[in-house]
Amino acid sequence: MLELRHLRTLLALREAGTLAAAAARLHLTQSALSHQLRALEAHLGLPVVHRGRRPLRFTAAGERLLDLAGRVLTEVDATRCELQRMAAGHGGRLHLAIECHSCFDWLMPAMDIYRPRWPEVEIDLSLAHSFEPLPALEAGELDLVVTADPEERESLRYVPLFRHEGVLLTAPGHRLAARPWIEPTDVAGETVVTYPVPTERLDLYRHFLTPAGVVPRARRTAELTAVLLQLVASGRGVAALPRWAAADFLARGSLVARPLGRSGFWATVYAAVRADQASVAYIRDFVATARETAFRELEGIRGTA
Repeated sequence: MLELRHLRTLLALREAGTLAAAAARLHLTQSALSHQLRALEAHLGLPVVHRGRRPLRFTAAGERLLDLAGRVLTEVDATRCELQRMAAGHGGRLHLAIECHSCFDWLMPAMDIYRPRWPEVEIDLSLAHSFEPLPALEAGELDLVVTADPEERESLRYVPLFRHEGVLLTAPGHRLAARPWIEPTDVAGETVVTYPVPTERLDLYRHFLTPAGVVPRARRTAELTAVLLQLVASGRGVAALPRWAAADFLARGSLVARPLGRSGFWATVYAAVRADQASVAYIRDFVATARETAFRELEGIRGTA
C-alpha cells in the first residue's frame, strides 16, 4: 500500500541526495530506510531510484511519485496546520530577521506560502536587526533568525535548514578565474567585497583566510547582495558567497565561481529560535516551510544529516 510515509521518504531522498543523509533526516537507520524503499518498489512492481548512481537519481516512476508527493503533502500539511490552529484557539507573533544576507530571495516565497496557513499569526520581516539579530532574538524583540553563524547562547536553539557550498566569485577575465580551485594565498593580493560585518563573522576569513595567516590587500563592503555581485562582475574585487546566491550571474556568464580549497567549503544555514518557543506549532511549521521552499528555490543545496 502506498502511504504518506513513502511520499515523505521520497522527498527526503531528493532533498538529502543520499540514502544515509535521508535516513538521518527521517530519524531512521539506513537499513530501515533501504527496507522501506525495497518494500515500496515490491508493492509497485517498479524501481523508483537508480541503484549505484551518484548523485541519487530517480526513475520515471520515482519522478511521478515525487510529483504526487508535492501535491498531496502540501494539502496534508495545510490541513494539519488548520487543525493545529483550531486546537490552539489563538494566534501569535513571528517577527523574523535574516543574518544570512543572501537568503532574502528564498525566504520571501516561504512567507507567502506560510501566511494563508496561519492567518492569525502576525508575521513580519525586520530589517532593523539585519547585522546583529541574535541578541535581539534573545531579548524577545525577534522570534526567529535565519543565520549561517550560530553563537553558543543558552537561551537559543538552532534548527538546521540546509547545507550550501561557499565559492569565490570573480569576473570572467580575472586571473583567478583560470584556477580549478582557490588557495588562501591566491586571495592575498585581492580586494575582497563583503557585507559590512566584522571579519571574524565572515566564513571566508574565519574558516579560510585567517587559519592560513592570509590578509587580503583591501576590503570594501556592500549591504545588498545585488550591489556586491555587480562590483565583482565589474572587476572591482572578488567575493565569497553561496553558489546559489550568484546563480543568475553565473548563468549569464557575468561571474565565475571557484571552490574554496581543493575539497570545497560547505556551510549550514540555521533557523534560530528561543528555547522556550522551539516547540510552538506555528514556529515549527514556519521552519518546515522555509526548509521545503529552500529546496524548491535554490540550486545545489544539500540536506543536513
